[in-house]
Amino acid sequence: MIPTEDLRALPSAPGVYLFHGESALPLYIGKSVNIRSRVLSHLREPGEARMLLQTRRVTWIRTAGEIGALLLESRLIKAQQPLYNKQLRRSRELCSWRFCGSQPAVAPALVYSRDVDFAVTDGLFGLFRSAHAAKDFLIDTAQAHRLCLVALGLEPATRRGCFGLQLGRCDGVCVGRESAASHALRVAQALAQCAVQRWPFPGAVGLVERDGDWVQTHVVRNWRHERTLDVGGAQDARPPLADPGAGAGFDLDAYRILVKPLLDGGCERIHLED
Repeated sequence: MIPTEDLRALPSAPGVYLFHGESALPLYIGKSVNIRSRVLSHLREPGEARMLLQTRRVTWIRTAGEIGALLLESRLIKAQQPLYNKQLRRSRELCSWRFCGSQPAVAPALVYSRDVDFAVTDGLFGLFRSAHAAKDFLIDTAQAHRLCLVALGLEPATRRGCFGLQLGRCDGVCVGRESAASHALRVAQALAQCAVQRWPFPGAVGLVERDGDWVQTHVVRNWRHERTLDVGGAQDARPPLADPGAGAGFDLDAYRILVKPLLDGGCERIHLED
């Protein structure tokens, strides 16, 4: 169980916390804008009893704000692979649907981050950890918007049209009832909300977070968190580990953390010299 002195020392501040067992690697890594409140909430969760029984101590790393906590959590999990963390482990098969030209092609292509740099490529829709997940998403989208699985390349063509047409779920591009241009436009409209944002800056930028006289600047380039620069700092803060995937391809978790604060202007941002 967690020692009482560890619980008493928890700060009510943003950062990352680590549950440690008997081994060198942590059991679980989490983040919160209030470390103390979040760790104590684990104690009230019956479904986490097994993990808590294995926990011998809790440590934490302060950050100046929520973005820093999210980025640090992601990097630490990828580096240390805790037993009870699953979602943020590094993906080996990140893929996306790609449509060429100003409008989607009749049949999209499934492309992989190992072959295409997602940070600087236009016409990408959706980010998926497997081809199976990508295909399931496109099938669900087709059913919701009466799109054709044949035109999307998910079914072989037949004279009777796609299976969705027979069930009244397709507007008939596969048998000539709808034009290819009209269908392509509806595909674009259906997928607009999951368009992957191309990196919009000429070089690296810094996202700035402040906590009193402590300033953290998160250096980001092509949706990758390269490093965090500290000025000042809390006594229980320390520099984050180096990114275990530095120099690797597109980072899905960093993209999801960074896309909104970078694009909506809600966070202080500075342009950095290369």
